[in-house]
Amino acid sequence: MLHRMLAFIVLLTGLSATAQDYYLLVGTYDSPKSEGIYVYRFNSTDGSTTLVSQIKTSNPSYLAIAPGDQYVYAVHENARDGNGGEVAAFSFDKKTGSLQFINQQVTGGDHPCYVETDKTGKWVFAGNYTSGSLSVLPVQPNGGVGAFTTHIVHEGNGPTDRQKSPHVHRTLISPDNHTLLVPDLGIDKVMLYKFDPVTGNLTSGKQPFAATQPGSGPRHFTFHPNHRFGYLIQELNGTVNAYKYKKGKLKEIQRISSMPAGDTQFPGSADIHVSSDGKFLYASNRSNSNTIAIYSINKKGKLKLAGHQSTLGNGPRNFNFDPTGKFLLVGNQNSDEIVIFERNVATGLLKDTGKRIALGKPVCIKWIPVN
Repeated sequence: MLHRMLAFIVLLTGLSATAQDYYLLVGTYDSPKSEGIYVYRFNSTDGSTTLVSQIKTSNPSYLAIAPGDQYVYAVHENARDGNGGEVAAFSFDKKTGSLQFINQQVTGGDHPCYVETDKTGKWVFAGNYTSGSLSVLPVQPNGGVGAFTTHIVHEGNGPTDRQKSPHVHRTLISPDNHTLLVPDLGIDKVMLYKFDPVTGNLTSGKQPFAATQPGSGPRHFTFHPNHRFGYLIQELNGTVNAYKYKKGKLKEIQRISSMPAGDTQFPGSADIHVSSDGKFLYASNRSNSNTIAIYSINKKGKLKLAGHQSTLGNGPRNFNFDPTGKFLLVGNQNSDEIVIFERNVATGLLKDTGKRIALGKPVCIKWIPVN
């Protein structure tokens, strides 16, 4: 009887340990210290990591995990006469934590910097920064990508030197899978497209776009967990715009700076995320600031600054919470390191754990459960 009880305890302990582990997938830019996608095992109890596998692929600066976690898609952020960008498809083995290349397809433009799947996993969206265009690619039965079936090129410009032409920076599908939101840094607009998940077609939405302040440079958009609010980080003027969202339409309700008080240098603001409990929003600033702005969110979706946290590195292009919400990991692109912070769920503030992942130009952080 005692042996059975001990065996049962060991089994429970093993299950508990496994449940605390996640695969951490990191996309990078090619450098002497990196050359592809890296997979780590992450312990969500203490924030420790162990390298599991790595696959060589060209400038995988952004990753998307398909529904079901069986496939991973990565951009190849390259340029070649207006058609150098690609999306690569990989299968993912949860038992070994390894990626296997399936195929790749061109995205119809240069420097694709964002990729995402729709909620069904049947379509992949890619945004080409330099070309100011976006594409929709079908997913094949084996998880590979087919040639793009929809391709849209934006038109226009903005008032700054960085805005001489369109620059698509994100292709984000709405929670209901019917609207594709596309922030364009070059034209100061969030474009809104109606998406047909059966055909993969995109058409202009009832509200074709949400205009932002001239020269603001819309970059990334994220939804609140309640799906009623959305938030936009703007790279060129360092502001966060808050919106009400309903059925493919955006209504701006607030603008607030992402920069520390008195800091007038170029912000280079980059990434934005809402905590899973919906209580806090986080936004990163690069340039010489290298900070994470932290805001509390009230019931009406408006923001109040809670503080700023140094990223303890240079160039926080991307960051993400671990799936438990206990930790926040920052990819400091220019200092070749991921810094792991512990998050106070009551105040939203961050504390350095002292843990680091040394890796060249880490610029995208994604998660897959081990089980």
